[in-house]
Amino acid sequence: MSINLSTESKFKEGLAFAQQMDLEDPLARFRSYFHIPTDEDGNEFVYLCGNSLGLQPKSTKNYLEQELKDWGNLGVEGHFHAKNPWMPYHEFLTQAMADVVGAKPNEVVIMNTLSVNLHLMMVSFYRPTSTRNKIMIEYDAFPSDRYAVESQIRFHGFDPKDCLVELKAREGEVTLRDEDILATIDDHGESLALVMLGNTNYYTGQFFNMKSITTKGHSLGAVVGFDCAHGAGNAPLELHDSGADFAVWCTYKYINSGPGSLGGCFVHERHASDPNLPRFTGWWGHNKETRFGMRDPFDPIQGAEGWQLSNPPILSMAAIKASLDIFAEAGMKNLRSKAIKLTAYMEFLIHQLGNEMIAIITPAEPERRGSQLSIQVKNADQLLFDKITKAGVIADWREPDVIRVSAVPLYNSFSDVYRFVEILKEQLS
Repeated sequence: MSINLSTESKFKEGLAFAQQMDLEDPLARFRSYFHIPTDEDGNEFVYLCGNSLGLQPKSTKNYLEQELKDWGNLGVEGHFHAKNPWMPYHEFLTQAMADVVGAKPNEVVIMNTLSVNLHLMMVSFYRPTSTRNKIMIEYDAFPSDRYAVESQIRFHGFDPKDCLVELKAREGEVTLRDEDILATIDDHGESLALVMLGNTNYYTGQFFNMKSITTKGHSLGAVVGFDCAHGAGNAPLELHDSGADFAVWCTYKYINSGPGSLGGCFVHERHASDPNLPRFTGWWGHNKETRFGMRDPFDPIQGAEGWQLSNPPILSMAAIKASLDIFAEAGMKNLRSKAIKLTAYMEFLIHQLGNEMIAIITPAEPERRGSQLSIQVKNADQLLFDKITKAGVIADWREPDVIRVSAVPLYNSFSDVYRFVEILKEQLS
């Protein structure tokens, strides 16, 4: 996707400029689609925590109530006769989710939660041998990724001390250089079984070049997968074109589906009908035409649906559908365009503060980040975070020294960004 940076040089200080940007924003109306948290007096918080939990669409209640109504009126018959029949309900989400992550519909399925899906993918795609058994992750990967990867290594009878390859930034640097990632893959060559990175690092906000990583990994015979928890609904993933073998993500961050909601899974279409690919199986992944034969041997659905285990929780899917319908209306390209402007505007205002107590560690290049900026606080002091929280900002603190803020284009405004930086300035002084 091409990135237009022409507006960055035109940013100005002052509330009037932020308000003018909001007036010119073609996506401004979508803010009204969401519930914005308020304090006891009804004043809106500056909510910059969509990278942790997205806000609730106002339509979610109606989507949930429809399923509760059909459950109450129809009972089990709702599987076939509900307004949105429950039997194929997950299929109602497929096209919109595929559009969000840049995949073909047969490559995507909504099921389980992120870590469960990651384990299921590693069952199929981490097949270590005595000579090829290593998994590469970021040194500062999200803990659940590390736990899952280490447990898979142990499950196969190997030791993480020998088989876990960690990508570390250079001395004195925080983010990873692309050339270092590729060089490390080269260094481990034919001993590398799986490259499994978070495509957007939760701590730094760095977005990785998935296509170049996949190409390098495949050239050496490794499988390549990504945890897209902080990328789905945030940055242009283009999963199919990346060539990645698999990817997993959650939907409760940028996709606004509610706390603990279901996750998503991508399996590249070249694996769709591979009969030799091992997997853990369940009846919902069985051929839909014969699923209720009950006594037939497992016949997997071709595509990502073949990795399903159980019939899905409809109420969670209803919340996902409510949000995905908004994504379909807004369009990922439009959202990405606004996200680039919002993030650049925030970066501009923070730089204007000229305060040595803080530094942005997220890459400056738009193609190397999503909506999140990670603000590193000197001396690892959480006091500043506590102060901005008390002053009306909902953000996120991550040990040891980072305030994570994410201006989400669906519901955050340029005025939100201005208010945040003004509060930050006040508390810094």
